[in-house]
Amino acid sequence: MEKLEQLYEGKAKKVFKTEDPDVLIVDYKDDATAFNGLKKGTIVGKGVINNKMSNHIMSLLEKEGVPTHLVKELSERETAVKKVEIVPLEVIIRNVSAGSFAKKLGIEEGRKLLCPTLEFSYKDDALGDPMINSYYAMAIGAATKEEIDAITKYAFKVNEVMIRYFESIGIELIDFKIEFGRYHGQIILADEISPDTCRLWDINTHEKLDKDRFRRDLGNVEDAYQEVFKRLGIQ
Repeated sequence: MEKLEQLYEGKAKKVFKTEDPDVLIVDYKDDATAFNGLKKGTIVGKGVINNKMSNHIMSLLEKEGVPTHLVKELSERETAVKKVEIVPLEVIIRNVSAGSFAKKLGIEEGRKLLCPTLEFSYKDDALGDPMINSYYAMAIGAATKEEIDAITKYAFKVNEVMIRYFESIGIELIDFKIEFGRYHGQIILADEISPDTCRLWDINTHEKLDKDRFRRDLGNVEDAYQEVFKRLGIQ
């Protein structure tokens, strides 16, 4: 399988056509952005870690009944994925108060929530990805009721599987952002699962092992990503 025409270049990935109209190649970059692209930088080796970690987690999720876009890892930075039409919603699950949630509600960072929360943001950088609810999403045609139901079911399943998995390697899953796509009429998990899209804290020390180190200028960003990768135990 080879890359043909480049279709898209985003903040963290490039996407290419292949000879198969149903399959694309995603190429992960080391570029890092925060605050809707206002802060830019590089995290050396991030592309390799995010590619391999994403594929590893998606393989686990497939076994647990969550359909994903994963086809095949092609190299350290490249993966073949199903060509989906992305549902224009960022889906955020929170287990512990952190980030914008803590700020918005005045709840101290690190407080365990009484139950996981589900949030939708409308995918639009120019608008700052505003938070919306399922009724907004249906009203503007971002997703149907059936699609929202499927996304909700899968999002909580992803959370359940990932909490258990990360716990087994000494990491607490604080929150994460995922995206879904339409593939031949089916809703499937797309995009990536990585320290770019998850808040991951050491279960004992609460050290941040994710992109917050870049966002908040905490230093040792590469080390944190490498630490997560090491604990995953994948080659």
